[in-house]
Amino acid sequence: MECRVLSIQSHVVRGYVGNKSASFPLQVLGFEVDSINSVQFSNHTGYSHWKGQVLTADELHVLYEGIKLNNVHHYDYVLTGYTRDTSFLEMVVDIVQELKRANPNLVYVCDPVLGDHGSMYVPQNLYPVYKNKVVPVADIITPNQFEAELLTGKNISTEKDAVEVMDLLHAMGPDTVVITSSDLPSRLGDRFLVSLGSQRKVRPDGSKTTQRVRIEVPKVDAVFVGTGDLFAAMLLAWTHHYPNDLKMACEKTFSVMHHVIQRTISYAHELAGPGRKPSPPQLELRMVQSKADIEDPAIVTEAKVIS
Repeated sequence: MECRVLSIQSHVVRGYVGNKSASFPLQVLGFEVDSINSVQFSNHTGYSHWKGQVLTADELHVLYEGIKLNNVHHYDYVLTGYTRDTSFLEMVVDIVQELKRANPNLVYVCDPVLGDHGSMYVPQNLYPVYKNKVVPVADIITPNQFEAELLTGKNISTEKDAVEVMDLLHAMGPDTVVITSSDLPSRLGDRFLVSLGSQRKVRPDGSKTTQRVRIEVPKVDAVFVGTGDLFAAMLLAWTHHYPNDLKMACEKTFSVMHHVIQRTISYAHELAGPGRKPSPPQLELRMVQSKADIEDPAIVTEAKVIS
C-alpha cells in the first residue's frame, strides 16, 4: 500500500534544500510526496545572492483548499522545516490538525528550526508558536541542542540533562525526539559529536516504555545547507520501516547522512583544488549520486541504547 507524504518546505531552483532535500530520497524509498513550497528561491541563502518569492499563509490555505476540493488530501505523513512567518506556521498547524481528524494515524514530522549555537536565526515571535502550537501536534521532532533547550527551558550539560529534556519534550506531545547535535563530549574524542534519541511507546496493556539511544557522529569541517531537511526526511522513512526500533531507524538515518556528506565533501575538495576552501556551489549535497546509499545504506554509525 502506498504511503503518501505532504511536505511543506522551502524550494530552491539550484541545489538541494527543503523539499528537494526531502522529496528525492523519500521517493527513492517508495513514498509518494506532494510538495508545497513555503519559499521559492533561486538558490539557498548561503550564496552571495538569491532571488525569489515567499508563500503567505493565505496562499498556503488556497493550495490546500485545492487539494481538498479534489478529495486527494489523504496523507500518512506531514513533513515541515524552516519558516520565518508566524501566520504561515499557524496555518500549517491548522492543516495538520484537520488531516489528523481525517486520519488519526497520520504522523507529523517537524524540524523545529529556531537557531543554533546559542542564538536564534528566525524571528523571536516564532518561538511561542512552536512551543505552544506546533510541538504539541507533532509526533516526531528533530531539534538541535539549542532548540531543545529553548523549547523546554532546561540547559543540557550532561547526558542525564539530555534525557530529562527529551522526557520534557515527550510530555509536550511528540513520541519520538532526536536531538540531532549537541555540545556533549564524545567518548570517541573531540572529532565526534553526540546525538541522542528517545522514543516513547504505549504497550497493549496501556503502560508506557521508552527507548533511548546515543549516536556518536564524525565531525566534518564544512558548512552544508539542506542536511537538516534530509535528516528529517530519512528519520520519517526509517521510523516508518522500523516503527518500534529507534536504534535501527537512527543507524539507518545517520548512515545515510554520513554517506551523502562524505561524497559531497570529497567532490567539493576535488573541485576546489588542493588547499582551497570549497565554495557554496561546490558544497551542494550530492543527492542523486547517493541514490544507492539512500536506498540501502551500509551501517557505519552505531546507536547505543542508553536506557
